[in-house]
Amino acid sequence: MNIETIKSVYFVGAGGIGMSALIRYFLSKGKAVAGYDRTPSELTERLTAEGAQIHYEENSSLIPEVCKDRNSTLVVYTPAVPQQHTELAYFRDNGFEVHKRSQVLGIITRSSKGLCVAGTHGKTTTSTMAAHLLHQSHVGCTAFLGGISKNYGTNLLLSQSSPYTVIEADEFDRSFHWLSPWMSVITATDADHLDIYGTKEAYLESFRHYTTLIRPGGALIIHKGLELQPDVQPGVTTYTYSRNEGDFHAENIRIGGGEIFIDFVAPDTRINDVRLGVPVGINIENGIAAMALAHLSGATDEEIKRGMASFRGVDRRFDFKLKTDETVFLSDYAHHPAEIAQSVKSIRELYQDKKITAIFQPHLYTRTRDFYKDFADSLSLLDEVILTEIYPAREQPIPGVSSKLIYDNLRPGIEKCICRKEDILKLLAEKHIEVLIVLGAGDMDNYTPQITELLKQRLNDTKAGAGKSEAKAGQSEAEV
Repeated sequence: MNIETIKSVYFVGAGGIGMSALIRYFLSKGKAVAGYDRTPSELTERLTAEGAQIHYEENSSLIPEVCKDRNSTLVVYTPAVPQQHTELAYFRDNGFEVHKRSQVLGIITRSSKGLCVAGTHGKTTTSTMAAHLLHQSHVGCTAFLGGISKNYGTNLLLSQSSPYTVIEADEFDRSFHWLSPWMSVITATDADHLDIYGTKEAYLESFRHYTTLIRPGGALIIHKGLELQPDVQPGVTTYTYSRNEGDFHAENIRIGGGEIFIDFVAPDTRINDVRLGVPVGINIENGIAAMALAHLSGATDEEIKRGMASFRGVDRRFDFKLKTDETVFLSDYAHHPAEIAQSVKSIRELYQDKKITAIFQPHLYTRTRDFYKDFADSLSLLDEVILTEIYPAREQPIPGVSSKLIYDNLRPGIEKCICRKEDILKLLAEKHIEVLIVLGAGDMDNYTPQITELLKQRLNDTKAGAGKSEAKAGQSEAEV
């Protein structure tokens, strides 16, 4: 099927962040777009407002007529949707062209120079950062992102003239094997998705195969020290990067006063006094990788420096909801043990003298089963841990697998509890909070607006109480 000539596109699992970027792409092309998702969300409401027809009942009779012509309709699904899904079965039984999201993304981007960011963690922030650096430079780019950019309020950027497309390359279900990268960053290869891969060795092999897909003339930018042994084609240049060493690295790192400045070092240039727009420690490495991509794509040193300072971040990635001298509250998508450890270390770097509390919602029964000891080790870097029940996503419960596995393995002496997510507000109302972070890829983030209001109200009450005390003290002095 020729994507340019199709008239309509139907999405099974329309509310996923990766799917939504494709929905926006096809809407921009003037296609009729419809789809199904299990539950409404802020994202599906936005997509509806932008022109997509989305329903929330698994029922093939709700598929719009415009999407029932198999000769002019493309059907896109996410692997998170069960294969026995009623609507997916309808399309397959009736001979429609049915593709995974990653296949369609591969087809769309094949004619451009794909700047792909892969890795167990860090890929959403790094790819969004790279997209921002290029978009605000003379180079420009199209971008399909795995998170909502705070600079643009969307996960899709479009350019009519740039040859580059920034893509978040997802390893789940081997999705990134459908891509044809021109250049790629690989941020990390800590084993994950063992429900798909089975073993760490198979996971690493999947990344090795991915590196063979980089096109001759392009480049691989790989984090220094990974277990992965890349296997690039002749004509592909390999660079290394990390915080302190590699072909691309940082020097003269200055952290303080809520700011981070670095000097960016590349093989052929140096950019001094780069200010991170989102000043957390992990963004030093994310920024180095993003700047490397932008530099190799032709952005100037001044454009890169300006772009790093103006980068505002990604929803749910070190997403500060409240930041005062007394109380700090943020949300972070970290849901893998290595990712959580980096997240906690970055927060500790910023708030060394404060008590750090985390609410962690484990994501997937299989991931909890495979890594519960590693989760406990990472969370034990905190002062206090509040665990909620596991977010199942696409999975059914596994006997004996619950948040208690993590709870029982936390270090001795740490403050800890298990709480139903519905009771979180009540629990927090009774606690003294200095720095609070919500961690995980599930739906706990839905509670962040209410938590923010609770903490703001507490600050207001404290200030009001202090004001009354001062007034009373002044009155007493007058009486004396």
